[in-house]
Amino acid sequence: MRIALIGAGQRGNIYAAYLREKGIEISAVVEPVASRRNRAVEDYDIPQAFSCLEDFLAQGRIADAAVVATMDQDHFRCAMPLLKAGYHLLLEKPISPDSEECLRIQEAADARGLLVMVCHVLRYTEFFTRIKDIIDSGELGRIQTIEYAEYMGNFHMAHSFVRGKWNRTDTSSPIILQKSCHDMDILTWLVGCRAAKVSSFGNLSYFRPENAPEGSALRCKDCTLGERCRFNAYRTYLPMIGKWRAVDVTDDMTEEGMRRALDEGPYGRCVFHCDNDVCDQQTTAIQFENGVTAAFQMSAFSDHMHRRIKIMCEHGSIRGDDSENHLTITRFGSFADVPTPPEEIQLHPYRGRHGGGDIGLVDAFVQALAKKISQRPKVAGTPNGEIPSGTSEISRSIESHLIANAAEESRLTGETVYMNTYKDEIRTHR
Repeated sequence: MRIALIGAGQRGNIYAAYLREKGIEISAVVEPVASRRNRAVEDYDIPQAFSCLEDFLAQGRIADAAVVATMDQDHFRCAMPLLKAGYHLLLEKPISPDSEECLRIQEAADARGLLVMVCHVLRYTEFFTRIKDIIDSGELGRIQTIEYAEYMGNFHMAHSFVRGKWNRTDTSSPIILQKSCHDMDILTWLVGCRAAKVSSFGNLSYFRPENAPEGSALRCKDCTLGERCRFNAYRTYLPMIGKWRAVDVTDDMTEEGMRRALDEGPYGRCVFHCDNDVCDQQTTAIQFENGVTAAFQMSAFSDHMHRRIKIMCEHGSIRGDDSENHLTITRFGSFADVPTPPEEIQLHPYRGRHGGGDIGLVDAFVQALAKKISQRPKVAGTPNGEIPSGTSEISRSIESHLIANAAEESRLTGETVYMNTYKDEIRTHR
């Protein structure tokens, strides 16, 4: 089994490290930034390196699969020729910012019988798989409604979606897609049904010029507030030298290199004076085709990154906070009964990021890929077949992207989006 790495940034390196840990050969890397390309070659003992995808494809099919970990708007440009060349894909989310392109990638994979697994890592955490198992057991009856919140953390918002690479819809994607397609995927997976209609409300409320404190400047190096501001770039990033967040800022992990990057680069800008336009809070209501309703809230205004969920079923409820790695099951009683004590479930400690989901995703991809490449001949038009039903294969994960894009349309227009009409419009446009 040989896998090519397309994009050697933060996410690409995470997947590459786990693949090598499993003994998988990374046969090639494609990365336009020379320092990242050279580091990947050294770290993962990669025999072939290319600065552009075209040079890689010109070599013929030199791997069984490719990890596509480029920026959002490059996914379609990379995925389509890779599929045409016969590569199975581990595709970083979002599949594409454009719903039509998402459908085209799925169709191209289906037509060739190729595996495309989307990096919806939350599906592979014990936190959500245990919730799914409880729901599917039927012990609490059918789901009625879900409350679900993603608290992004004010630092993560400032780092990635104000100063960082995902701060603008026109150069990346709407935040409800880029950040919360994970959560739309979890909702559709837990409910086991497609969405019928979507309404969404939100805006960029805080990280705006009019909220800049008196004395602030366009860049932190010129600001009179100094370390009195919690968003001061030097206070934030200098202690992070050598840690994973710092690689977004600079490849030079010295104090001099970090200071130079903050003096000159995007991460040294005042968070109230950036060119960002994505929401810092958004609320979405979803009604599914089976009648289940869900209320989802994405908010930057929290002290750390975590997700909280409550699933209300006919005979009980499930509550959990993934930062606590703990679930609570409550079974309903009658008014005459003494309340039933809740069942507390402490989950196992996990390794790696995203609650262990990164490792779980790589394991699932390798297992699914091994089955795919053992097929002789490969059968076009059968994308699922032997692929386990809980995995994030593209035909299962694409609904999350359509919901997220519909939510953004609703936010912008102020109207409820009916999903069947929305999908028909995409097909008609094509």
